[in-house]
Amino acid sequence: MANTNITSLRKNLYSTIDSVIKYNEVINVSTKDGNAVIISEEDYNNMIATIELSSNQKLKQKLLDGKNTKITDCIDIDEVKW
Repeated sequence: MANTNITSLRKNLYSTIDSVIKYNEVINVSTKDGNAVIISEEDYNNMIATIELSSNQKLKQKLLDGKNTKITDCIDIDEVKW
């Protein structure tokens, strides 16, 4: 995570946002009133999806069961009905 202060952010706003979007950089911005974090929309959406999946206990258990299933116990991709 990169750190900057609000004054530097103002001066370099375009390049800072560009780095966040292009390189998934996370920026911590410090101000006299506290700190803020700048992340890309993609990272934000992924974080929200993870929180939503983790908060549904039945779905969370299914995901964990799937993660712990041996690959040899899985069906072939050609057998999957979409």
